[in-house]
Amino acid sequence: MIYDLDETGLHTVFKHYQLEAMRLLWENHASFSTKDVWQHVNEALEPSMKTISRSSIINFLDTMEKEGFLEYTEITGKGGHRRLYYSNINEDKFKAALQSRIYNHVKNNLQ
Repeated sequence: MIYDLDETGLHTVFKHYQLEAMRLLWENHASFSTKDVWQHVNEALEPSMKTISRSSIINFLDTMEKEGFLEYTEITGKGGHRRLYYSNINEDKFKAALQSRIYNHVKNNLQ
């Protein structure tokens, strides 16, 4: 993760579309395909913002899964395998985990 210290709150680690995607997953106790997340994000963005590509959503969700903040199940459908992403934590637990991760990173690099 990259930290943008010019921003505030969760925007220090997420772009606007990424935070919108995460909030969808945090607030719903369901699994979502990349297409579902992509459609939601583009509908939720302000009209002045450009449309987000589906590959940006796919790459972001994959990165968040590799970071341990999302999980997925895989289903077989027309055209092959598809991932359905979900979160086992809510926004508050994410913030606590992120805070701990940042603290440990700083602590280990100051020694």
